[in-house]
Amino acid sequence: MNVIFAGTPEFAVPALQALAKEHQIIGVFTQPDRQSGRGKKITPPAVKKAAQDLGLSVFQPETLKGQAEHIANLAPDVMVVVAYGMLLPQLILDIPRFGCINIHASLLPRWRGAAPIHRAIEAGDNKSGVAIMRMELDLDTGPVFQILETPILDTDTTLSLHDKLAELGAQGVCETLRALDENPSFDAKAQDHTKACYARKLKKEESHIDWSLSAIDIDRKIRAFIPFPVAQCQYDGTRLRVWQAKVISPADDNSNERPSHSVLPGTIIAQDEYGVYVKCGQGVLRLEILQRDGSRAMPWQQFSNGFALTVGFQLR
Repeated sequence: MNVIFAGTPEFAVPALQALAKEHQIIGVFTQPDRQSGRGKKITPPAVKKAAQDLGLSVFQPETLKGQAEHIANLAPDVMVVVAYGMLLPQLILDIPRFGCINIHASLLPRWRGAAPIHRAIEAGDNKSGVAIMRMELDLDTGPVFQILETPILDTDTTLSLHDKLAELGAQGVCETLRALDENPSFDAKAQDHTKACYARKLKKEESHIDWSLSAIDIDRKIRAFIPFPVAQCQYDGTRLRVWQAKVISPADDNSNERPSHSVLPGTIIAQDEYGVYVKCGQGVLRLEILQRDGSRAMPWQQFSNGFALTVGFQLR
């Protein structure tokens, strides 16, 4: 097939690389180069770098307005869209023979929207996956060709699940295009819109840890917010980012202390070589990898050598 690919971040790269092995990629659309990092250095998107490595033509319009004629002239059989970051107008959706196909990182209709990986972990879902769907003008409402599932492990972060789903998406979109190539009448199935829920975009202010929540809920939030915006709390005016924690059950509690019901949530109740133990609204959470401003994230033993936390102090 003649394929136009539209994508921007690292999540889209495995799909581009896989499609390039099986199809003719006639053009790659990606976001313009942007400033990034503390130095505000102009940096190309991950998809641009991958496309250049493959020797593909790259287009970086600021907007898709006025691009319909250009796309039509490329004569695509299909346009594959993966985390492109721009809405496609109906005029463009109608151009390819097989339409525009999207890889969405959720089990649609669950978690439509901007942050499906984060919200699935935060909500405690036991599985995630990717949906290969035909795009419509509305957000993530189109019919689905295929869904591929993967379990969400208790140790999964958004970063680790992101990488799994990127590979799963590459597999799924290749399988879908093969099916369409062999049988042009192969069609997608409509979503059950009554089961839809939305994964709203993350905001930095969500990163503050509410210690009145259960240890399980806080651990999910910590894992969901890695690598951004990273869950955080305050210790005596110092911001602490939490990169890894563990819910502590009585069976593996090494703190040698049991918090009484009178201990306020957020209180440090113990510390040992494994981490610092914090009372939550329900249960205890052991913080194992921490970061303070001006420093990098460190395992507890290394962190505690340079910054002491006091038992009995209440984290805010």
